[in-house]
Amino acid sequence: MTTKISAKKPALPAGIPFQPPAHAVSLDPALLVRDTCNARETNPEPSAEQIASIKALGVQDAISVRPRPDGKFGVFKGWRRAQAAQEANRTAKAEGRELQEVNAFVWEELTDQDGWTRMLSAIENMHRDPMADRDNVAALEQCLLDMPKEYLATASKALGVRRGAAAHARAAQRLDDATLRKAAGQGLDLEQMAHLEEVAKVPGAERRLLEARAKDGDSGKRGHWDQAMALLRAELAHTQKRADVLTSLKEQGVEVLRTSYSWEKDPSRPLTELITPLGNDLTAEAHRECPGHRATVDDDNEVVWHCADPGQYKHRVRPEAKEPKRKLSPEESAQRRRTIEGNRAWDAAREPRYSFITSLCRGAKIPEEARAFALRTLLELPSVYAKYAADRGTAKVHGFMGKTAKEPSRDCGDLLALPKAKESALLVAHVAAAYEHSMTDRKCWMDLGRRRASWLLLLEQLGHTLSEVEQEAVARYRTATGNQG
Repeated sequence: MTTKISAKKPALPAGIPFQPPAHAVSLDPALLVRDTCNARETNPEPSAEQIASIKALGVQDAISVRPRPDGKFGVFKGWRRAQAAQEANRTAKAEGRELQEVNAFVWEELTDQDGWTRMLSAIENMHRDPMADRDNVAALEQCLLDMPKEYLATASKALGVRRGAAAHARAAQRLDDATLRKAAGQGLDLEQMAHLEEVAKVPGAERRLLEARAKDGDSGKRGHWDQAMALLRAELAHTQKRADVLTSLKEQGVEVLRTSYSWEKDPSRPLTELITPLGNDLTAEAHRECPGHRATVDDDNEVVWHCADPGQYKHRVRPEAKEPKRKLSPEESAQRRRTIEGNRAWDAAREPRYSFITSLCRGAKIPEEARAFALRTLLELPSVYAKYAADRGTAKVHGFMGKTAKEPSRDCGDLLALPKAKESALLVAHVAAAYEHSMTDRKCWMDLGRRRASWLLLLEQLGHTLSEVEQEAVARYRTATGNQG
């Protein structure tokens, strides 16, 4: 059975005095103004995401306007879309895009019908319920996964998302509803939601990331966020490694010594403090069959082998280790913990610092401050550079230039083949490698020195956000270095 479709327009319900426009027409956005009867008074400006979408795809849904005596059109439905189109045209020439027109329904019957105009505008806004945060994330993932590769770049621009957004959306969906809602409310984008999910198991991760987001503000930079993520990733990796080490010991049947309380007598000793009855070193292998064979895991997740009771199992204590074990004072314990945390933080800060240096060296133009710093270093030959030159490794230079070092790492043929315009970048990458080489010791934050402090202060001057431990390391040199290399 075939159903016939009538071309006749359906009759309007009783009480409606006019016929809605049948077709949309194209209008120059410059002719559009906000209608005096537009119901939206709060937040009438388009969002950055809406502008990005219209720049990429144009206005997809027609707006509604009514003619004005001055030849322009008052927009009573779709004013934010109209403004976004105006902004897209304003920057079109500079960004190499064509001017856009906007599809619009022209309601001539409403010219003198303010009540009806305001009602129609109110209905559109009142009935526009936003999708749930989880639906938003799921829709973004699915549309990017289904998008042909040749259109991915345009789709990403239209959606206002970064590269890898589909994977980020997939990760974000693993957040619970409350966390996802809070993240969306705080303005986190898909990548940041994915980051939050990545480190969600670290205690306090959500609070620390939201604090970092607040410090970055709306500048578009993510320095504090990147530093917080680097530290959280380091903590997550540390916790996972510790769990792996403990699991391995359990699978080997090795008992792990518990931490004794201050009022308990602890007869255990590490094997490094013990010797055999004949005075030989007591190795883990030799001690394995001892009933007191135990282990602990130190702050760096290294296994430390112990004997639970050397006296009972006839082991001798080295003469130099016979002094009674002294408990650390609260002050000493706090300082030890601070040192451990500082060392880990220093290691974690290296990742975002390397990322910034790489972006700097691969950028279109090297800042004059960086070029002058690098040149001064080569002319003055400070000790940090001399030590680097003695090691003769170029892996970091390759990395900062976005290259992979060959074997041997002193092979620089690919770097020499770079365009002449990249010579300044290569110079900065070379000097950056020297300074970074000098800061691989995880304890150097405690005594950074003027030269290395000047390097970190230069990076900060160029836009890098220093981590808390880096800030502490350079604090005493801020007025003394003058940022000279």
